[in-house]
Amino acid sequence: MRSLLQKSMLIPVICFTALFVVCLLTAQENLGRGRVTGTVVDEKGNPVEGALIAAESLQSKAKLEGSSDKKGHFAIAGFGTGGWRITASKDGYVKSFVEMGVSQLKANPPLTFTLKKVTGMAAFFQDKASTDLFDKGNQLIEEGKYDEAVKVFEEFLAKYPEIYQARLNIGSCFLKKGDLEKAASEFQLALDKALEMHGSYKKEPATSLRAFSGLGEIALRKDDFESAQKYFREALDVSPEDETAAYNVGEIFFSNQKVDDAIKYFELAIQIKKDWSKPYYRLGIVYLNKGDFAKSLECLKKFIQMDPENPDVPQAKNMIEAIEKIKK
Repeated sequence: MRSLLQKSMLIPVICFTALFVVCLLTAQENLGRGRVTGTVVDEKGNPVEGALIAAESLQSKAKLEGSSDKKGHFAIAGFGTGGWRITASKDGYVKSFVEMGVSQLKANPPLTFTLKKVTGMAAFFQDKASTDLFDKGNQLIEEGKYDEAVKVFEEFLAKYPEIYQARLNIGSCFLKKGDLEKAASEFQLALDKALEMHGSYKKEPATSLRAFSGLGEIALRKDDFESAQKYFREALDVSPEDETAAYNVGEIFFSNQKVDDAIKYFELAIQIKKDWSKPYYRLGIVYLNKGDFAKSLECLKKFIQMDPENPDVPQAKNMIEAIEKIKK
């Protein structure tokens, strides 16, 4: 009887000692008996299921995790008293977090996380299937499969209509196919969207430059030099540092026998990109047409010096030879 009594008296002592040890360990890691509950919803107030709820102590490295159920509710236990950062996240949404003081002695106020859906380019880069689809479209263009590429980019736009830049790719496909009207429509839609979203073409220079240049090329194919000149000038206005736009404007002026204007834009192209040989070749021809043989020779020789392997070099040498004969 006495031995049984002795054993029973020992039991509470052992349990108390074990509990005390656990409390010491958890206190060191800032874990305890605190509980935090809450709800995760989207911008419309609908519950978000499967959101990861991650809690991190601001005093230690302690971490706790949970997730939201079908009703968007969550509950996490094990918090120690002190400051915690609690974050709600889910793929396709922007993370949301709050920092709060958690108590083990009283109920903590419930939290509500409102997760905003990721849209536009951010959503696109998070969606591997869509980035793969976009890459597939570009690959089809390289392979010359323009009809298939158009279908791929249209499928992409159906999912991400806000990424209107894909219309440039569709426009390029139609341009390569020779369907000028459809190409022009796509380039114009890209410009309209850029203006609608940014209020200025200059705030979206890469898109606007490509669209205006595309419209300029279409106008050239239609022998509409006046419109081509207008579009390329717009492109140059949007991106003054684009040597190709400057060169294209020079070509249009030269085609219309406006030699002095052509010289100005070819020289601008050189000013923008000093190591580009092509404008020197065109300047050599322009100055030859103007009768300025000295300038023509200077530009043609510079062209050959800069790009001796260029296929236009033999023609440039013939012109130099002819000019030197005339000068004699």
